[in-house]
Amino acid sequence: MEDKIALIGSGNTFFKDEGIGLYAVKYIKENYDLMPNITILDGGTLGFKLMPLLQEFEHVIIVNTSSDDSTKAGSITIKKSEEFIEGSLIKKTANEVEIAEMLQICSLSENMAETTIISITPEDIISVEVGLSNSVKEALPQFLDNIFQLLKKKGISAEKRERYCSIEEILYTFANPSIEHGRGF
Repeated sequence: MEDKIALIGSGNTFFKDEGIGLYAVKYIKENYDLMPNITILDGGTLGFKLMPLLQEFEHVIIVNTSSDDSTKAGSITIKKSEEFIEGSLIKKTANEVEIAEMLQICSLSENMAETTIISITPEDIISVEVGLSNSVKEALPQFLDNIFQLLKKKGISAEKRERYCSIEEILYTFANPSIEHGRGF
């Protein structure tokens, strides 16, 4: 039996760069077939509500921001949940606080997924705008490459689809969601 793996985009799309976790995972969902099949989820700002997923899956990859003033905007970090919990966490957003606290609580459980957090340092989490700052947008290809490398380590291959959905289209989808037109996560 194959391990159950979840790729979770996390963040708040209303505060510019804080939505990068959702944008990156949506980009992967729209542009790639992942095999064997994994579960791709919009974790949004669910925070504590993600706890059951850390017990349902064997492996979880959370994609989000990490407001670390010691690194420049666009810097990428990859941490196992243990490193994330034990580190000196800088938590500037409600979502960052909840993810960190959820991981701390779940670590007390006997049954917790092997969890990896891949984060990018945001430049702007203050502006109320669906979009990305230039520094985060420029780092996006490397961020995606790091996500694909993590997936590959878990035995997941990614095959690019013929139809290409640009990051601009992804941002438009989040800025203009529509059930009628099938726009959303």
